[in-house]
Amino acid sequence: MPSPYSLPLHALRLAGKCALPLILWYAAGQLTRFVLLYGATEVAYGDFRQVRLVLVMTLLTLIILAAMTVTAGMLYSLRNALWEMRAKTEEGMRDERFFRVLDRVAPAFAVLYLAWGFHTEDARDVYQMDIFHHFYDQTEASFFGEQSQVGRGLTDLDWRVSLGAMAVMFGLKLLFAKLLEKSEGNGKFYGFCAAFSEFAFVFYGLNATLYIGTARTDWVEHRNVVAGAEELLAEAQKNVPLWESVTGFLGDAWPFFLDAVAVPLAWLTVAMLVFGSYSDETRVLVKGTRLERGVDRLEGAHDLTQKSFDHLTGGIRDRWLPLANSLRMVGKAGLPLFGMMCLCYVGLQVGGQYAERGVRWLIGTEREWVWQFQGPPLSFLRETVVAVLTMALLAAAYDLAATRARLRGEPFDDV
Repeated sequence: MPSPYSLPLHALRLAGKCALPLILWYAAGQLTRFVLLYGATEVAYGDFRQVRLVLVMTLLTLIILAAMTVTAGMLYSLRNALWEMRAKTEEGMRDERFFRVLDRVAPAFAVLYLAWGFHTEDARDVYQMDIFHHFYDQTEASFFGEQSQVGRGLTDLDWRVSLGAMAVMFGLKLLFAKLLEKSEGNGKFYGFCAAFSEFAFVFYGLNATLYIGTARTDWVEHRNVVAGAEELLAEAQKNVPLWESVTGFLGDAWPFFLDAVAVPLAWLTVAMLVFGSYSDETRVLVKGTRLERGVDRLEGAHDLTQKSFDHLTGGIRDRWLPLANSLRMVGKAGLPLFGMMCLCYVGLQVGGQYAERGVRWLIGTEREWVWQFQGPPLSFLRETVVAVLTMALLAAAYDLAATRARLRGEPFDDV
């Protein structure tokens, strides 16, 4: 029975065994990402501005799909090195092709990626690339008191164009969802197209949503009920004991909880998607508990009741339910395994930053501008090592959890 405390060694074993394909996948992904980022900064300027801005949103969508493909590819390259996959192969399970895995992973990956806001980093990279690439254009415009379009490729899309593109993507989203449901996951890239339409629907419609949301907010702020609620909240902050202390502590601790626990669990969920053990069903989570009766009652309720419940809890379920199911499956191997995974994940992120700082200190230089061309290769090396070890860590966590469950005779992927 493998110990949960052997997770770091198992991760290093997987990383060493599959180092070459992992590095190649990551390097290819970074090259593709740079080309798409550069394209987004070039296509935004010229005639037919609104059409160009739609293309910028399309390139942002492709950047995220490239990240999804690379993540799935890195995890897929680890499959044959896992004990659990070898055991399943001996039991007669056929090996899945990569493109079928990618097609199966894409829809759920899109939901997780958007629900946890991972796309904000991609949008930030597009903005920063635009600023750095057109730095002199922006400086010249500021010097002569002129308006500049630099850095506004994601925000200048007219809300009417945004709404129209959003409607088109919504139709494609429904179409590919139906095709995916009919195909029952049997290839044809319906899952990948569904993920593309999901991302594009969000990004194309962002400007229209913000425009309508701002107008709605301006209207709502003047309603008596909202004004009264704001006054009541202000009074509570003044008069309720420990209000500020409790809310301040939660506000300070919550980001650390997300980075140290929720984000690793989200990426572990993605790994389980690739390895075939994934669920976003409420019934699976509460199976065997008293809450299962509540699910039975809800499923037997009127359609309007079910739809109302889905609308109220949709965001929470998209964000937390897959993670809760992943935690349930990893919990079969014992919570020490989950704790070790979170500890190692945070250690990799923090340790990578400190390692890069240490190397910079060892190299040293009398001229600070030298790091303008020395820094990127070093940062790329650090990011590559951290990405490879992180993927190996996620695969090792899944492997240990599944292997321990199998050796105890318990079903792991009873989803």
